[in-house]
Amino acid sequence: MASAEDRGAELVSFIASALVSNPDEINVVQAEGGVLELEANADDRGRIIGRQGRVAKAMRAVLARTPGCSELQLDIVD
Repeated sequence: MASAEDRGAELVSFIASALVSNPDEINVVQAEGGVLELEANADDRGRIIGRQGRVAKAMRAVLARTPGCSELQLDIVD
């Protein structure tokens, strides 16, 4: 069975890939302390963040409500 970090990373990658123009450039890295770092193409970063951070906030909310992933944090890396 996959760990919570693996499931969370897969979920974030799936959601982000659906939002961007270059889904091949989405990369989710598991950092220390239960942090998932989302890396994307510079042109697509605005789509991932959304207006006033609404999309990023929604992705964090979905991650928080996923069973076993409530302790994970999502960071969008420049």
